[in-house]
Amino acid sequence: MNRNQANLFFIGFLILLVVIIGAATWINFQYVSQNRGMNKFTPRWQATRSFLMQGTNPYSEQATNEIQRTAYGRLAKPDEDPGYFVYPFYSIILYAPFSLIENHDTAFALWMTVLEFALAGLIIVSLILVDWRPTIFIILVLFIYTFLWYHGLRPLISGNASVLVAFFATAALLAIRSNQDAVGGILLALSSIKPQMVVVLYIFIILWSIVKGRWRIIWTFLGSLTFLIIAGSLFFPDWLLENVRQIIRYSEIMFISTPSSILMSWIPGVGKQLGWLLTGLMVAFLLIEWRSSFSKDERWFVWTALMTLTASTLIGIYSTLENYIMLYPAAMLILATWDKRWGLLGRWLIFLFLVLTSIGIWLVLLNGVQRGVQPDLDPIIYFLTPTIILVGLYWVKWWAVNPDQLLLQKISDYLK
Repeated sequence: MNRNQANLFFIGFLILLVVIIGAATWINFQYVSQNRGMNKFTPRWQATRSFLMQGTNPYSEQATNEIQRTAYGRLAKPDEDPGYFVYPFYSIILYAPFSLIENHDTAFALWMTVLEFALAGLIIVSLILVDWRPTIFIILVLFIYTFLWYHGLRPLISGNASVLVAFFATAALLAIRSNQDAVGGILLALSSIKPQMVVVLYIFIILWSIVKGRWRIIWTFLGSLTFLIIAGSLFFPDWLLENVRQIIRYSEIMFISTPSSILMSWIPGVGKQLGWLLTGLMVAFLLIEWRSSFSKDERWFVWTALMTLTASTLIGIYSTLENYIMLYPAAMLILATWDKRWGLLGRWLIFLFLVLTSIGIWLVLLNGVQRGVQPDLDPIIYFLTPTIILVGLYWVKWWAVNPDQLLLQKISDYLK
């Protein structure tokens, strides 16, 4: 390919990219304009806009009232989501460009486009992380599956930043696996806009880095996080205290999804005790797996990190169904191992997995709605995906953590 052909190809690519962005944003705008109400974007957009334009404390009652008027056209009723701004203050960096757009629906449509590209990026980064090079057909199926998967589609249409957190965290794992420790530390800090999704992963990576002597990961992570906190404090000195108060206020009036709360809503008599038992089991599993990974290589690190992300949804920390997009890289590790190890049988297993976790979840969801059960309160929806992925991770663990040559050498040594 000569220089002129390369230039034409580059121009054609840019034109195609602009067309895709424009088409996606137009479709998103049609959806947003017909589905107004409280979502995960409006509180952050309105709070950021109020702060930038008026200097309003984003955690204040005044900001909350403005959020409710934007979402509902009035103040929220007692049984409605009040739309509190509960993110760390420095998260407004993400929302600032969109808050400069006066029209809410246009801003939301563009934000959805960003999330869609982040979701596509998550697919690509996950495939690289688990070292999977599937056929073009399988890649196409994975893209369709991911965008129609309940845990992939829901954060898109609600405007939840969990897609960005999943992308940053997965990219961080890829950077660490590739010995790009400084990049990994920075990406980990960026994922802190929703700390409940990644706090357990942080603990594992810090401990692993100490044992491995990978100090650059720790210093760049802590340094980047400190920079974000201090930068936010320069504009709003009291934001940490205000953020904590807002989270407490929100937890007092809204249902907080944890394994204990879900089990208590299902079986009130013993739900709380079962929730604590589940938390204890998850902590025990994590401690065992973390200790095992400290003396192993990067393959073991990746498997343990993905197991940590999956187990953290059941460990007792507040989570929502939108946050389950974080389980996607673990699902890709399972599918990649099946495909590489078992050929045709593996591809049938991939098909069954995709059907069970897509159509199966949607059927469970519809059945719950017919019974009057909200998705966030449905124990089947809450526990099904993490349980399937945890079982799958342990199913493929041997093949996922052992390189091909090492596995063949072990078999050879056994047969001698």
